[in-house]
Amino acid sequence: CRPTDALVRALHTLHGSARMAGADAVAEVAGLAERYVKAVQARQAPLPPEGREALAEAAGLIGDMVAALGPEGGEMPDTGALLERLGALHAREQEALEAAEAAAADEAAAGGESAPAEGAEAGGRDELLEIFLEEGAEILDSSEMLLHRWHQEHESPDVVRQLQRELHTLKGGARMAGIEAIGNLAHALESLFTAVADGHVPVSERLLDTVQRAFDELHRMLEDARAQRPVAAAEAILQEVENVRLGTAALSDESAAAIAGEEADREAREEAAEGEPAAGPEEEAGEAREAVAAGGEARAEPPEPAAPAEEAGKEPGAGAEVVPLRPRRAEEEREPGPPPVERRARPRIHYETVRVRADLLDQLVNLAGEISIYRSRLEQQFGSFRFNLTELEQTVTRLREQLRRLEIETEAQILATYQTEAGTLREDFDPLELDRYSTVQQLSRALAESVNDLVSIQGLLENLTRESETLLLQQSRVTTDLQEGLMRTRMVPFSGLVPRMRRIVRQAAEELGRKAELSVSGADAELDRTVLDRVTAPLEHMLRNAVSHGIEPPEERRRRGKDEVGRVHVAVAREGNEVVIRVSDDGAGMDLEAIRRKAVERGLLAPDAQVDDDDLVRFIFESGFSTAAEVTQVAGRGVGMDVVNAEIKQLGGSLDIASRPGQGTTFTIRLPFTLAVSRALLVRVGEDVFAVPLASVEGVVRMERDTLERFYGEGGEGLTYEYAGNRYRVEYLGRLLGTCEPVLGGERARFPVLLVRAGEHRTALQVDAIMGAREIVVKSVGPQIATVRGIAGATILGDGRVVLILDIGPLVRMGGTVTVHVPPAEEAAEEVRPTTVMVVDDSITMRRVTARLLERNQMQVLTAKDGVDALAKLQETVPDVILLDIEMPRMDGYELATHIRNEERLRDIPIIMITSRTGAKHRERAAEIGVDRYLGKPYQEAELLESIEAVLRERHGHA
Repeated sequence: CRPTDALVRALHTLHGSARMAGADAVAEVAGLAERYVKAVQARQAPLPPEGREALAEAAGLIGDMVAALGPEGGEMPDTGALLERLGALHAREQEALEAAEAAAADEAAAGGESAPAEGAEAGGRDELLEIFLEEGAEILDSSEMLLHRWHQEHESPDVVRQLQRELHTLKGGARMAGIEAIGNLAHALESLFTAVADGHVPVSERLLDTVQRAFDELHRMLEDARAQRPVAAAEAILQEVENVRLGTAALSDESAAAIAGEEADREAREEAAEGEPAAGPEEEAGEAREAVAAGGEARAEPPEPAAPAEEAGKEPGAGAEVVPLRPRRAEEEREPGPPPVERRARPRIHYETVRVRADLLDQLVNLAGEISIYRSRLEQQFGSFRFNLTELEQTVTRLREQLRRLEIETEAQILATYQTEAGTLREDFDPLELDRYSTVQQLSRALAESVNDLVSIQGLLENLTRESETLLLQQSRVTTDLQEGLMRTRMVPFSGLVPRMRRIVRQAAEELGRKAELSVSGADAELDRTVLDRVTAPLEHMLRNAVSHGIEPPEERRRRGKDEVGRVHVAVAREGNEVVIRVSDDGAGMDLEAIRRKAVERGLLAPDAQVDDDDLVRFIFESGFSTAAEVTQVAGRGVGMDVVNAEIKQLGGSLDIASRPGQGTTFTIRLPFTLAVSRALLVRVGEDVFAVPLASVEGVVRMERDTLERFYGEGGEGLTYEYAGNRYRVEYLGRLLGTCEPVLGGERARFPVLLVRAGEHRTALQVDAIMGAREIVVKSVGPQIATVRGIAGATILGDGRVVLILDIGPLVRMGGTVTVHVPPAEEAAEEVRPTTVMVVDDSITMRRVTARLLERNQMQVLTAKDGVDALAKLQETVPDVILLDIEMPRMDGYELATHIRNEERLRDIPIIMITSRTGAKHRERAAEIGVDRYLGKPYQEAELLESIEAVLRERHGHA
């Protein structure tokens, strides 16, 4: 079997981790085993049996040493014999490798060069490269943050030590992945920081500038590798780093010679210290054991890239000390610490971590959202089931009452029956002493028993419903916890983007010959990973704009009395269910005259148009709009703020601009906290249903029709509605959406109004109906819909309907007062608004049958189960006609009709009584109250429709 890259990587990482943790014995065994395996791999030869035995023994011995280092402690095993065996094996492999190289050279001279192996070997390199690209990006981002700290804390040895460690890891990973250019530059920077830590190189402006440019070059190299472009060596910056490290202008010859000597000693030990401290020794020991055990099944791997010249010829037993991490003077003066046993006796908690693909995590979040949709549908079904159970209970109660009356009537007839049949019955028992049942009595008793059975079934159904609702509630809690847990896994700190933003500001300032610094507040705030990824490009563009269009050249800033260094500030904050990102600068602000000239030039604005500043700056959101005088790599290409605005809108966010001439500009981005699940209020406008995010709703009120007419009519432009100390402009949501006009005619008394806020804008939005609050799963919409102002996304309701989610910010910022003409009653067309009929009956069957009949005839129907329920609904809506039963629980038809005729707001509503009580006495009582029509049950459909039309004609004629 041949040694694999997995085995080399495991030993390499184990060696570095052990060295960083101070486990020198483990590092010595792992380092020597790594060198031996590399030598075998370079020769492309299989592991000999004695080599496999030695590696297996090393894996077991490393496991024992790791256990001895743990909290339980223990005696460290002796490694002398194993080190001697590995050293001998390594020396033998080195001799064989030299012989093979000599033979290959002779064969090449004779023209017999062989092509390198391909296929399976390339797969291993691709895997290593993929791992390195991900790790390298994390290392450079972390190093950028450390550099920022180092600029502020020059004397901090901890920062320098951490930078050394990051560069050491980057160098090892780059060389394992075969990217020597990155490895060499990281190595040079690590050597530079070693000299800084040892006190040989003082911190200066030249040092800081060189280090920063070197890190920018590392970023460029990594981007080239990710884009599969050739990674060119940075010879110029390498030489500059070396000049700073060995600069004789700043150091004496003796100091330079001392540095060079120390560097030579360190280079002799470099290979043993090239570890990746990302994993603990115990984990890497297990990985090494697995790699050794699986060696026979692994595929052949290509040889390790040739080591740099200074690393050639290392002895097998060379020392394995790491680069000093602090000034040597501090090490000499340091007091001796506690014994190693005491330090290791302190228990530590280990947390296992796993890597999950981002697309898999997104899929899990979407599936959790689908569970919420189905749960909402179940809740709707249970609500309907509970309503029907309530109706069943009322029906059973009514049936009991009817049976009780039937039994009283039948019992009262016992005596009459006895007298009629006296000639055929014995006279020693009277009717009360011996029950004699007629067929009617038997049926009555059977019905009573059936009612009791029905009550039992009803009780069972209610118990099952309660248990099901409890289970649904528990499932809802678990689903919520699942969603929150998945959302937490998608949350990433904004600070991960800070190094990239600093680099963008720095590079843009260098290209334009300006000085600018970036400061960030609230970087610890967490955002949904998807939101952060998609907002990265817009943020980068705004930062470049801040430098190119905002920050002035140094001489101009001095002339204006400003600091030469411009300030760009990014502030991140959480406001409700939104994340607010503000990008501001202290530059010259927007050039309003240039924007106006460009807008007029492109035909977007009339030359004599009067536009305020806030509206004028929004022209930069137009496609291709740019005021840059010349095209550069930073600005002026005309592809910018329109794309930024469109991307933010697709995220369900909004973008605002505030600019003050001579003082700077502030861009305010408002984004949803998450793109997965949200709470929203469902509203109806005309025939359409929309979802309004609850985060933007401050309250819900009901306004009288007269009040709305005053706001919508002439002279209402300056009027505002006051609530809780805040003033709101009143608008109709359908008018803002462009779907319909407000209809204030008819007898409806009050209308629901949402009090919403978007930034500093507050608006009272009138809607036609509120359908309740729901937890919705946010779905993205296509680019055609996403570009429509006021649309943030879509969601699917429990019944399968697709509902658009509104973006309140752009809607309320559109402004404009709705002006609607309310026609007089005699001019209003009846067909514009359908007739509204209220059906009041305690029988669910009667209500449903009548409602279906009326709806088939294009009428709107309201239903109420008794007089009390009808009165409650009459507080909100005044119908055109009321269909009324007489016998109902809580309040019968006579009482309700009397109440309606005595209330001024309701007295003109026509009332049609539909009842089984058709006697003259009942009719007279209804006429006395003021009932317009009186029909018996069952009614004829044509007769009912004619009666409705007749009473409406009569009322309109009287009006």
